Amino acid sequence: MAYRARAAAAARSRRIGLLGGSFNPAHHAHRAISLAAIRALQLDEVWWLVSPGNPLKAKAGDMAPFAARMASARAMAKRARIRPTAIERRLGTRYTVDTLRKLTLRYPDKRFIWLMGGDNLDQFHRWRDWRTIARTVPIAVIARPGYDRRAHASPAMGWLRRFVRPAGQAKRWTEWRLPALVRLRFRPDPTSASAIRAADPAWHRRNSSSHV
Repeated sequence: MAYRARAAAAARSRRIGLLGGSFNPAHHAHRAISLAAIRALQLDEVWWLVSPGNPLKAKAGDMAPFAARMASARAMAKRARIRPTAIERRLGTRYTVDTLRKLTLRYPDKRFIWLMGGDNLDQFHRWRDWRTIARTVPIAVIARPGYDRRAHASPAMGWLRRFVRPAGQAKRWTEWRLPALVRLRFRPDPTSASAIRAADPAWHRRNSSSHV
């Protein structure tokens, strides 16, 4: 009976994918993997968590102001079930583990799944309390060309491997016992933020907004 009650509650909950990043700027690859994840995981929405700052990245001079990055995310998310958010800024969280802890408490009527690229899985063991992250929400890893071998051999994957679920069961992720990880493959979009910045260093001057 308890299992049936949990399953019924999960069925009524909104299914939200969380994609964190600098979005410096947001681009077509962000949109493509979000739309693909919506289909593969049967999500109601994907929330883009536009980070005030990435603790694993140096304070690089090419990091655009937050308002410009948020504006680029809003422009890229138009007419899709994608919601760019400044929620980490509002919550005052810097680390993903803290963001997830507060989100799950604030939104008990929603079911969250963390979306990350294979490049992030490669360095996941460097994230603060990464095992706690895996015990808090399911994780969907989107394969990225050139990172598959490194991600598969990463220290985090050494621990997570026993919790991998078949991609064919991806739509049932709300039923999984945590930790749980699923690896998804979509047609890759070669767009990269670094290439955009290299081609147009002043992009952020045309993507600014005071409403964040």
